[in-house]
Amino acid sequence: MMHWIILPVVLPALLAPLIGFVMRHDIVLARAASVTGTLLLLGIALFLTGMAADGTTHVYRLGDWPAPFGIVLVLDRLSALMVLLTATLATIVLIHAIATGWDAKGRHFHALFQFQLMGICGAFLTGDIFNLFVFFEVLLIASYGLMIHAGGKERMQAGLQYVVMNLAGSTLFLFALGTLYASTGTLNIADLAVRVAEIPADQAALVRVAVILLMVVFAVKAALFPVQFWLPATYANAPAPVAALFAIMTKVGAYAILRVHTVAFGPGIPGTEGLPGTWLFPAAIVTIAIGAIGVLGARNLLPLIGFSVVGSMGTLLVAVAAFSDTATSAALYYMVHSTFAAASLFLIADLVVTRRMADTLTPLPPTVQNGLFAALFFAGAIAMAGMPPLSGFLGKLLILDAMREPGQMAWTWSVILVGSLLTIVGFARAGSTLFWKSTAIPTPERTVEDDMPPSLSPANPATTLQVAPTMVTLALLGALAIFAGPVSAYLQDTSAQLFDRAGYVSAVLANGGEG
Repeated sequence: MMHWIILPVVLPALLAPLIGFVMRHDIVLARAASVTGTLLLLGIALFLTGMAADGTTHVYRLGDWPAPFGIVLVLDRLSALMVLLTATLATIVLIHAIATGWDAKGRHFHALFQFQLMGICGAFLTGDIFNLFVFFEVLLIASYGLMIHAGGKERMQAGLQYVVMNLAGSTLFLFALGTLYASTGTLNIADLAVRVAEIPADQAALVRVAVILLMVVFAVKAALFPVQFWLPATYANAPAPVAALFAIMTKVGAYAILRVHTVAFGPGIPGTEGLPGTWLFPAAIVTIAIGAIGVLGARNLLPLIGFSVVGSMGTLLVAVAAFSDTATSAALYYMVHSTFAAASLFLIADLVVTRRMADTLTPLPPTVQNGLFAALFFAGAIAMAGMPPLSGFLGKLLILDAMREPGQMAWTWSVILVGSLLTIVGFARAGSTLFWKSTAIPTPERTVEDDMPPSLSPANPATTLQVAPTMVTLALLGALAIFAGPVSAYLQDTSAQLFDRAGYVSAVLANGGEG
């Protein structure tokens, strides 16, 4: 078997305890190990993407046990794309955390960071819903630690809400798994696709219950209405590099919806035909509205960015809810764009807020490098709002073009266009207050916490290494727009492979070594 497939899980899993137990008192050594491991993960992700590019579905069977009896990891275009997206974002965020000194505010940052990568990569590669639950728990436990990294009262409060919300989601996940196993006798995604298709529609009540429960669980991860309220507070109070990494975590929920509900419960299966989209579409529409209104009404910078992430998830899931080839390829393009757009805004906010010594959107004396920060914020804002020339404009255009069904077009076009307008107004108000209304007003009493790294002191200009990660994310957004043609063609092939249920099932359930 090709052992490369398991390396994105094994590498950070081995590195994390090594850093945590051996290197936690030596920040230089921990940084070196973490950067080396993350760069190796990026190289592995590039190799796996090349492996999957020909459209072959590769299957790794742990212990050489055949599915559905053993644990399998599945590599196709979609899972390879998500692992590459994770590794790229992780490299950028890690460099920012080291350059700004955030990683030095706690002994276990790098160990938790690697455990987080293990959970995320495992969730993207697993071919079994129970192991999806396991990897969810791994990444969530790591995210709890990263969320409260460096401490602080508000951070702990937001972390508690985050923990409670996700524990409730995990409980529902177990209920869904039990219901699904009781009704089908399996939790392997490919085997589920076979067994659920054999259940007559009038006997699939338990399966439909499991489908809705899974949708709720994945909605929690994706911050979808009505369980989106945890995200703005969590992202606003987490250390900015952690919030930037969390940009990929909401995509885990979106990926799970795509993978599980398309392959196992998607189009053409009598017992669950149309069920996922019926619930997903209206929830996504409301999520866009909540995100846009939140951006318009935000009085602090980090919550504003958090609400923009909520809106972007709604836009993404509107396209996912169509469960069609064209809409899914548009959703995948927007997924890549929105991940880097959100990360760029959180990294910019870290540079700005820590030098203003306040997160409030009120006029304050200009910071050092005010013009540079203004330019970076402007670029990140137009990317998130979906304005040309960056990739957000093309992403939303692809989604609008794909959503032409009579029952969807009016709602989708109206909400996305109005939501984009409100987002533009919200970011324009924030940017003008931050950078153009600078006055000699003294710094307000409410300031950023005292755990601010010394390298981000208001008097210190940002170094090249501190600004470089932000510029790289913006450059990737520009490249995504410039190469939109070939990227879209690849994503169309990715979507077609995702909807090729028969090909996925035959590859996973084959009794040979590698599918």
